[in-house]
Amino acid sequence: MERQEFLSAYLAHEAQITHIYECAAQIHADVNQHYGGDLPYAFHLKLAASYVTRFGHLVINDVAEIQTLYAAIYFHDSLEDARLTYNDLTKVFQKLNAEGCNINVEVATEAVYALTNDKGRTRAERAGDKYYEGIRNTRFAPFLKMCDRLANLRYSTLFGIKSRMAEVYEREHPHFIASIGSVPAEMIAEAERYFTEGLSLPKA
Repeated sequence: MERQEFLSAYLAHEAQITHIYECAAQIHADVNQHYGGDLPYAFHLKLAASYVTRFGHLVINDVAEIQTLYAAIYFHDSLEDARLTYNDLTKVFQKLNAEGCNINVEVATEAVYALTNDKGRTRAERAGDKYYEGIRNTRFAPFLKMCDRLANLRYSTLFGIKSRMAEVYEREHPHFIASIGSVPAEMIAEAERYFTEGLSLPKA
């Protein structure tokens, strides 16, 4: 899809996409979840969705899928962090559709489920081989995971000093890209650009 067609579709669906965002933001606010310490978690949701807006034209061919894509990114942490179950999320998407949205409930819910970390004591255990296999085998999940990673990378370099997490993401990058499946080359290049931004903190 041409980028201008995607952006035109976004504007045509903006009211519904905004409604989806507001519902997701409220669900995270209800469990008092924050991002980066003091920011509302809605900040992360908006940041992740900005990459859907920027790169979404590379992964969909039908404008009817645009609300599904935004629903999945806005709710991508809802099972992991906002105490929803798979069935809860299905009902949320069904309710949004009853209120005028056009979400493919199965596709969006499966994508969110695939992005939900496994149980584990360490970061590596929570994102092991089974986790990445689920992402690779689920529609839109590789793209959405890349949007999530880009949002975290952007935040980790936001103030001109690379945070500790920026260094973690840089170390993980080769394995991460090899594991998540096919994503647009433009998104990989964007991630690698963040590794060169800002100053690294001195080693402890």
